[in-house]
Amino acid sequence: MRCGVIGGGINGVMSAWALAQRGHQVDLFERGELMGATSSASTKLIHGGLRYLEYGEFRLVREALRERLFWISSAPHLVHRLELVLPVYDFSRRPRLIMSSGLFLYDFLAGKSNLGKHDWISKNDMIRRYPELNAEGLRGGFTFFDAQMDDHALGLWAADQAAQAGVRICTAHKVTSLSKDGELRVNGTSMRYEMLFNVAGPWSEELLQQSGIHSYHHLDLVRGSHLLLSRPTQHAHLVEVPNEERFCFILPYHGRTLLGTTEVRQTLGEPIECTPAEQSYLLRVYNRYMNPPASNKDIVSRFAGLRPLIRSGPNQSQSTREYVIERQGRVFTIFGGKWTTSRALGEKLASAAEAAASHPD
Repeated sequence: MRCGVIGGGINGVMSAWALAQRGHQVDLFERGELMGATSSASTKLIHGGLRYLEYGEFRLVREALRERLFWISSAPHLVHRLELVLPVYDFSRRPRLIMSSGLFLYDFLAGKSNLGKHDWISKNDMIRRYPELNAEGLRGGFTFFDAQMDDHALGLWAADQAAQAGVRICTAHKVTSLSKDGELRVNGTSMRYEMLFNVAGPWSEELLQQSGIHSYHHLDLVRGSHLLLSRPTQHAHLVEVPNEERFCFILPYHGRTLLGTTEVRQTLGEPIECTPAEQSYLLRVYNRYMNPPASNKDIVSRFAGLRPLIRSGPNQSQSTREYVIERQGRVFTIFGGKWTTSRALGEKLASAAEAAASHPD
């Protein structure tokens, strides 16, 4: 098949790679630079999504945990195993038993892909091993394992693999419309394909609307902001946001401390940037748990990404992290999707396209 893929983020790249590996002719169009938006503004984790278990997303977590091993084994120079610490305090909203049950299930769903079993650490051992943690009200904590990456570099590595497989990558090529019969308009020129794949992330629904194509799914656009602090840290922490159900990460990253993330709804017309309110929010979380406290002067940089979540409820924290493939004629659109599962998504998209080609309407 002659295939056109729209979107040079990680889901678009991995979809193009999957199609090329199956022998299809693939052109990938990106309006800016590869990995230039959401895909390089993540929390830098390859992970199963421990917190998704609370919302019953067992299929997604199982898939992500197994895909995690693909990334570690395929690009060990850019992805490494990471121990995370989950402290438990007097004020923690989730009891120790609930956290323990979730971590047991996390290990179980990983199966043979498990990177290491979780463990309970007593209060005294937590204070000794992690002296940066605030000891007031500390009851102990858990350790478990996920993986950390350099998202921009890993995305470019994946794009290079796709190019070697035969994908023709066209940056600075803006697709302005699609048609159900396989025609797209890019940089003012019309081109026709047997199959089109709309993998434009936060912009995928807008592209359908501009093209006059109705979709059955809709996106909830949620900004996630991060801070990079000048101070180094040796340990990675997953902490509850005080008085909220959410979690934040405090991570070592390139000799500094990465802090994130927030969840703020926004539109495509608003700037995708960390606001002063989000900056204060993240510093408050950090200072509740870590010593010594940080201030604005410790901030080296700020960045934000726009997550394309499938609209599923009034609370964006509870919006599903699943993905959906929707077909309209010769156009396949991805709604949702996360970094870790991008390869699995690409394989499913390629299979769906081949099935459609074999049984056209």
